[in-house]
Amino acid sequence: MQMQQIDYFFAPISPFVYLAGTRLEEIAARHAATVRYVPLDAPALFPRTGGQVLAERHESRKAYRLQEMRRQALKRGMALDLQPPFFPVNPAPASYAIIAAQREGGGDLAGLVHAFPRAVWAEGRNVADDGVIRDILAGHGFDPSIADRFMLAAAETYANNLEEAVSRGVFGVPFYIVGDERFWGQDRLDDLEMYLAGKL
Repeated sequence: MQMQQIDYFFAPISPFVYLAGTRLEEIAARHAATVRYVPLDAPALFPRTGGQVLAERHESRKAYRLQEMRRQALKRGMALDLQPPFFPVNPAPASYAIIAAQREGGGDLAGLVHAFPRAVWAEGRNVADDGVIRDILAGHGFDPSIADRFMLAAAETYANNLEEAVSRGVFGVPFYIVGDERFWGQDRLDDLEMYLAGKL
């Protein structure tokens, strides 16, 4: 049986990416699937796929988002600051670091991916800050200079990731694709697992 690959489209500053926790990796391990991490520019994705950036959404949608974030965090027992001091910030530098780390290998890539949204939503850190990025890279076994060394290549990959996302039907984050099957939101991880198990 061929090993299945989960293409994981995400933004490192998304609260719902944070709230997904490590469940994706746990599911992948249970089903011998691999995870390909695809960081992308969510604010650029939304208007291209019929959505709106947060600042332009109706007040009712903004209010519901905060309620949903609070409920999901409570369900998962996760710390969550609904008004973090460094949000929104430019997600590109953290995304470049993840892209460079995935290219280089040798460290804890999954841990790195989770560290950035946790830094925003639970630790009050600025993930657009070079010092924070270098600290997170080093803390997960990567050379902290890789984001600088591979910045141009990472920037090109980051742009290509957005185009891939649009072409494959991605319209929000977190978004998971296995083959042609798409799952949007951390609240669809159970469905993703059932699909991998052949039950959906």
